[in-house]
Amino acid sequence: MATGDHLLEAVTADTIATEATRAKRHSLAPGTPCANCQTPLAGPWCHACGQRGEQFHRSIWRLTLEAVEGLTDLDGRIWQTFPRLIVRPGRLTRDYLDGHRAVQVPPFRIFLIVLLLVFFTGSLNVSKNHETFRLGGPNSPEAAKILSPEAQKQMTMELGDARASSWLKERLIFSLNHQDAFFAAVADWGQRFAVIMLPIAALMLSVLFLFKKNIYVFDHLIFSMHSLSFQGLLLSAVFLLSLATPLGPQLFWLAPIHLFMHMRGTYRISVIGTLVRMTLLFLGSSIAFGLLVGGLVIVGLATAH
Repeated sequence: MATGDHLLEAVTADTIATEATRAKRHSLAPGTPCANCQTPLAGPWCHACGQRGEQFHRSIWRLTLEAVEGLTDLDGRIWQTFPRLIVRPGRLTRDYLDGHRAVQVPPFRIFLIVLLLVFFTGSLNVSKNHETFRLGGPNSPEAAKILSPEAQKQMTMELGDARASSWLKERLIFSLNHQDAFFAAVADWGQRFAVIMLPIAALMLSVLFLFKKNIYVFDHLIFSMHSLSFQGLLLSAVFLLSLATPLGPQLFWLAPIHLFMHMRGTYRISVIGTLVRMTLLFLGSSIAFGLLVGGLVIVGLATAH
């Protein structure tokens, strides 16, 4: 499985502004010589050599306070945001849309962090159940357990059919023989495909709320980030719980409950209106997800090496 380097870069870029703000609070006074090159400082970082102009000789008490600050301010707004995302999602999104944003981690940052978590826990799950995720050809022992002899014969004929795409046949054979490379390619592209779900979800919500006044595409995009972030947390919990017990997938029953609370709380609509839109959103999302998975498999076949 991929390590999530692309997502990690996105999270890093998204937190640069916050780190710059914190650096100003702990930097040396302007005009103080840089400890590395002696150039007078004009800001938190030396403009000549790039070293951070920070006073490192600090008391234990000061360092302890800064560590606590990191947990409570590190975008330690994280400790306020994630519990609300889980328990009061409608209030969280509504507050953001109404402008109460200072105490929240930005929605896109939450989404990226959760996406990293999903791929990390997913890699742990796949590592433990490595054989379960192996692909088998039509004549493999795995296929024999689930396919009838006639079905196996038909698959063999189709793979060997001269009319079939030579490229597809070549990539299928390669992927069956190099499954680690195939799954690595799928995981790598899966991170990018996951981000595509944001505009797709926002577009579907725009259609579902087309005739409701004072609701904009921006609102749907924020709702989608929060909603997909919770689904990612739930999927991560399932992955982790499944390492110890087969009851992990039972957590998926929380998904529609959370979506109901989230949608009704954010858009302030009736119970019936929420249920109808939830049903339509589920159908549309299932189709979109199926198409994305199909595209992901094709891209995985094409890029595995």
